Amino acid sequence: MRTDKLELNEIENFSIAEHLDSPETIAAYLTDILASNDPALLAAALGDIARAKGMSDIAKCTGITREALYKALRNNASPRFETVAKVCSAFGVKLVAQAMH
Repeated sequence: MRTDKLELNEIENFSIAEHLDSPETIAAYLTDILASNDPALLAAALGDIARAKGMSDIAKCTGITREALYKALRNNASPRFETVAKVCSAFGVKLVAQAMH
């Protein structure tokens, strides 16, 4: 087990996409992202997942062009709810509301 600090150059090649290999994992990741209440972060996360799954495949599933998906799911974007819902459906996940405690 490492006890020293990691250097930035040791983690710069990290890609969350490698770990998003099932609808359950994607759902857990998106649940954490949604907790931040940051639409730009959500757009970026959806973009990461879409690129990992293949933007062309996601475009076909959603009926949204690849170009429009890249634009809607870039960092600091604010995608429409309809886009988010279609993309999540293509990932095999759905957004749900939960009571706050």
